Amino acid sequence: MPDGMDPHSGQERVGFFTDTSVCIGCKACEVACKEWNAIPEDGMSLTGMSYDNTGALGASTWRHVAFVEQTRPAPEGRTELPLLGGRSGAGTASGGGEPQGAGVPGGATAQETVEGGSGGDIRWLMSSDVCKHCTHAACLDVCPTGALFRTEFGTVVVQEDVCNGCGYCVPACPYGVIEQRPDDGRAFKCTMCYDRLGAGQEPACAKACPTESIQFGPLDELRARAALRVDQLHEAGVTEARLYGEDPEDGVGGDGAFFLLLDEPEVYGLPPDPVVTTRDLPAMWKHAGVAALSLLGACGAAFVAAAVTGNTGRGRG
Repeated sequence: MPDGMDPHSGQERVGFFTDTSVCIGCKACEVACKEWNAIPEDGMSLTGMSYDNTGALGASTWRHVAFVEQTRPAPEGRTELPLLGGRSGAGTASGGGEPQGAGVPGGATAQETVEGGSGGDIRWLMSSDVCKHCTHAACLDVCPTGALFRTEFGTVVVQEDVCNGCGYCVPACPYGVIEQRPDDGRAFKCTMCYDRLGAGQEPACAKACPTESIQFGPLDELRARAALRVDQLHEAGVTEARLYGEDPEDGVGGDGAFFLLLDEPEVYGLPPDPVVTTRDLPAMWKHAGVAALSLLGACGAAFVAAAVTGNTGRGRG
């Protein structure tokens, strides 16, 4: 089956490609997500983490914009990442000129936010995180009520009216995305705006993103676009650019929401090598079954031995 097809439904799979190199930290995605999905407010207190007022993904934060401040020298001779051309070839570099980078977002520049000009420069890495909608989703494996299900678009959704609040899905998620609301008990996470997809619309966060850092579409098209973007950045000297979660051969079978990062995944709070947490369940059940059969066999043998001994004793009497 082609990589871009959902292995469960056989239909074209859709997802997110988040290009962090053009994220400006505006939080439009956070606001749009909350407004469309009627998510309760949170993050109204100062966290001490730069301009990050939400801290992490959770039951009431389905999109989280991270602000990572790094004290490091800027690459020599560069204070900005390269300008990006429009998908249709309409975008141009500032001051005019030929379009650049067809097939990637248009008109945006990702500042490395250089202050000063010496060894004490500050670089901001901004990234909008979201549920990864894994190909092999452990949360689906452990849900006892069927509240979690895979849609016809290849996404993973929680049915609020079916969730019983058991919380099994929370530790099962390798990314720490799912959370239970304290005053409710049920689990919540990003649905990739399932209702909007059903109506032929793109998710609210992608619709609201002003720089097209969040891109939505068929997963195979997004992967091809992302590979071109990485090549463009490498040619421009941004050798640290890399993709995260796009590989179908990784520990979760590839993510339905993947990222272009400008540093190691750990810098953004992402696990370097995520693995589906239920991968060993079949082997564990197999070993448990063998152990149970062995125990039953031993008990049976002991019972038979005891019966034979008893019969022998009565015969002698």
